[in-house]
Amino acid sequence: MHLSIRVSILINLVSGALLLAENWTFIRGPHGDGTTPEKVATKWPATGPKVVWKVPSEMGFSSLVVAESRVFNLELRELEGAKQEVVIARKADTGAELWMKSLGPAKYGHDGGNAGTADNKGGDGPRSTPSLSDGKVYVTSAKLVLSCFDANTGDLVWQKNLLKDFGGSNIMWENAASPLVEQGLVLVAGGGAGQSLLAFNAQTGDVVWKAFDETMTHATPTPATLPGQRQVIFFLKSGLLAVEPKTGKELWRYAFPFSVSTAASPVVAGDIVYCSAGYGVGAGACRVTKNGDTWTAQEIYRIKGDKLLANHWSTPVLHDGHLYGMFQFKEYGDGPVKCVEVATGKVKWEQSGFGPGQVILAGNQVLALGDAGQLVLIEATPKGYHELARAEVLDGKCWGSPVVSNGRVYARSTKEAVCLDLGTK
Repeated sequence: MHLSIRVSILINLVSGALLLAENWTFIRGPHGDGTTPEKVATKWPATGPKVVWKVPSEMGFSSLVVAESRVFNLELRELEGAKQEVVIARKADTGAELWMKSLGPAKYGHDGGNAGTADNKGGDGPRSTPSLSDGKVYVTSAKLVLSCFDANTGDLVWQKNLLKDFGGSNIMWENAASPLVEQGLVLVAGGGAGQSLLAFNAQTGDVVWKAFDETMTHATPTPATLPGQRQVIFFLKSGLLAVEPKTGKELWRYAFPFSVSTAASPVVAGDIVYCSAGYGVGAGACRVTKNGDTWTAQEIYRIKGDKLLANHWSTPVLHDGHLYGMFQFKEYGDGPVKCVEVATGKVKWEQSGFGPGQVILAGNQVLALGDAGQLVLIEATPKGYHELARAEVLDGKCWGSPVVSNGRVYARSTKEAVCLDLGTK
C-alpha cells in the first residue's frame, strides 16, 4: 500500500476516534440528554475494570463533570470549624486535587448511611453538579448562590445570590438543580416574583432576561429542539414550562402535579416530552406541536402512583423509542431498572437490585450505577434484560451519575471518587 494512502487511513481512523471521544460538561452529558456516542468495553476483567485512580470524595451526590483534562464536582468539607460546600477541581488522569473553593456554610439535616440500610435520609451534602463551558465552571449552591470560576485557576469570575439579589426563596432540602449553559447564557430557576427564571451572560454575569412567577423544584432544566425550535424545558411546581433560551419567551406549558419534591429532569423523544416524580405523583407525557405561532402540549398519558413509573430523582435515558432508568420510589438497595415504551408508558421489562442510582447511555449500551456502588452495563433493547458486565466499583452511597469521557468512566459516592479505564480498543 502506498505510504500516502496508509497515512490517510491512519488520519481518518484517529479523527473518527476523536470525534467519538467527548467531554462530559453537564450533569446530563454533552448533549443534555444523558447520552454520549462514546462506547465502553462490553467485556470486563473478572477482577473488574482497570482502576486508573481512586481518591476520597467527601459527602454529597454531586456528579463529576470532565473537560480539558480536569474533573469537577461539589463536596461537603470541614473548613475553619464549619461544614461548607466546596467546588473541587482534580486532574482527570490522576485524581490529584488542583484547587478548591468554598461556596459558603452548609448544613444538612441527616448523616444518611450506606445504601440499602434503613437510614437513607437525603442529608449527605451537595446535590447540584457543576457545568463547564469555555474554560469556566458554573455552580449553584444549596443556598442558591450562582458562581462562575475560572476552570484553570479557581479564581472567581462573577457571582449572583438568587435569594438576596433577586428576591428568591429556597425550597425544602434546598437547591439540587444544576445550572444550564445554553447559547452563551447560564439559565437557572430560584428568583422571586417576576424573576423566578433567570438568564445570565455566561462571560460577565450580566442579567440578559428574567421572567415568570414560578416555584422552582429540585429538577435541572432540559435543553432540546422541538419541533425545529431550540428551547429549554423547566420542570417547576406548576409543571413543564418551555422557553426560548435567548429571550425567555414562553413557548408552551404542560400542567403537572406536584407533591413534596420533583427532582428528575424531563426527557424529550421527538415531539414527546416525558416527566415524572415521586411521592405518589407518577409519570406523564405530552406531545408538543406548533401551528403557526401557536404551541400546544397535549397530554397522551398519565400514570399515577409510585409503583409503575415514578422517577424519584433518577432521570431515564432514551434509545430507539424506549426509556431506560431507575423507575422507583424509595426502594433503596433493591429498586429496579426498567425499560419503558415512551409513547405509551408501557413497561417492557424490569430488573430489581439497583436502588435509586442513575443511568446514562454510552453508544448503544445503558451504563447503570446502583446505589450500593455496583456499575452494570446493560444492552439497550426492549426485548428483555440483558446484562453485559458488572463490577463493584465504589464504597458508600451512590445517588449521582456515572459519566463517560475519552474512554474512561468517572463516578463517585459519599466516600470516594473513581476513574475506570473502560475504553474500547
